[in-house]
Amino acid sequence: MKLSEVVAGYVAHKQAMGMRFRTEARILQSFCRASGEVTMQDVTAGQVLAFLAGTGPVTRFWERKHSALGGFYKFAIARGHTDRSPLPRTVPQPLKAFVPHIYSPEELRRLLDAVAVTDHPRCRIDPNTHRTLLLLLYGAGLRISEALALTLADVDLDLGTLCIRESKFYRTRLVPIGADLIRILTLYTARRRQQHAEAASPFFVSRSGDAVTRQNAEMAFCRLRIRANVVGETAAPRTQPRLHDLRHSFAVHRLITWYRDGADVQRLLPKLSTYLGHVHISGTQRYLTLTPELLREAGLRFERYAMESSHDG
Repeated sequence: MKLSEVVAGYVAHKQAMGMRFRTEARILQSFCRASGEVTMQDVTAGQVLAFLAGTGPVTRFWERKHSALGGFYKFAIARGHTDRSPLPRTVPQPLKAFVPHIYSPEELRRLLDAVAVTDHPRCRIDPNTHRTLLLLLYGAGLRISEALALTLADVDLDLGTLCIRESKFYRTRLVPIGADLIRILTLYTARRRQQHAEAASPFFVSRSGDAVTRQNAEMAFCRLRIRANVVGETAAPRTQPRLHDLRHSFAVHRLITWYRDGADVQRLLPKLSTYLGHVHISGTQRYLTLTPELLREAGLRFERYAMESSHDG
């Protein structure tokens, strides 16, 4: 049986189970193109290794490709399409775990201040749209895909909620927003409605009136952070602050505030998880170790608890 046919069957099987499976599908389709029109039995270990290695240094994407191919070959063997897996038995040492950039309040101010001065007629996003998008990503902790998928109808400023439809895990949720963000979005919405936009039209639009794409947003942000001098610790591209890191910063700053206010963080953590749209609380708990400041606040909380316990004894 052709490799491409088995890949198509595997992707359809996974998506029928309710998984988006988009990244894995792209990896497997790329694998098909690299291997050519061959049968399952014709795929060699050398071809697999060359595909995994790529043309540059080993990155964490090597693991993503290896994982996608591993699942595919388990499927193929179980259904009798092949009797062996050509994946290598040894894998490279995993790279250091990726750590998101947590923006400081000063860095956030520099980014917002630089929006106007980085404007250029050829930029797809005008300053007002760019600034509003940044404030929404940080103020509501949204994924960039969720923010760009919003329509005018999804933004209910009377109730102070955003309707996030079928996000990463096919779940729709309502996200409440605060007074400051409502005020910012009200100004932007008024401008959008002057364009006689339909309720179903995109909330964020480019200069030409079509929906802002993720590529538009990330390219504009890359220019912005360079102008604002918000850069990573090294020159490596993978260490540079990302647009998505505004979401991580929202979560970490919220946790720091709770610790400082003496709130019951363990009780509030599931609520933050729901707000962020995480399926499992473990996805939220990893934020607890992201910054020295957060660890310091947690440590101070523990010290106060320990002192109170010793006095009680």
